Amino acid sequence: MTAKQPSPVVLTGRHIRLEPLEHRHVADLWAAVGPDPEVWRWTMCLPPASAEELGAVVDTRVAEAAAGESVNFAVVDLASGRAVGVTGYHDASARDESVEIGGTWYARSVWRTAVNTEAKLLLLSHAFEDLGMGRVFWKTDARNERSRAAVLRLGARYEGTLRRHRLRPDGSWRDSCYFSMLADEWPAAKSVLVERLSRG
Repeated sequence: MTAKQPSPVVLTGRHIRLEPLEHRHVADLWAAVGPDPEVWRWTMCLPPASAEELGAVVDTRVAEAAAGESVNFAVVDLASGRAVGVTGYHDASARDESVEIGGTWYARSVWRTAVNTEAKLLLLSHAFEDLGMGRVFWKTDARNERSRAAVLRLGARYEGTLRRHRLRPDGSWRDSCYFSMLADEWPAAKSVLVERLSRG
């Protein structure tokens, strides 16, 4: 199977729906997330001080998608119908059968719920089973212990750390930890994620 580049799509699970991120999601996201410093702590942007500033962050993601640089999703809680976070595909290469899952942040109210597990199940299933990717990868700030642990719980493997990799908004340098999952590792990881969701 020849791999395909990600394109905008709607992916629906039992708890959430991933739909292409648009400016119309800003009001929901601001209500859910706002300037919460813990949500923004490890992202590569400063906490927005207003809905307008968050709108600029979202518009940047929308522009990236329009330019074919990424596919960004609003994470919509099915029970409320409201967006509670953002995630996406980045740095995709159909030739190399590789794609990054990243740019993810959620309202603190959905931390440690089924939201992230199901979002990753939907994204990984689509990447491996529909797009034909051979490798899915993640990168996290080396200091972000919660994110690193969450990626490992998905069944990904730690690959290494790029030192002094990216300049943070505060002027400090970030080391980035890389993790990946290969296509032949996906069936076992999928079984674990499906089981975890069935308990939730």
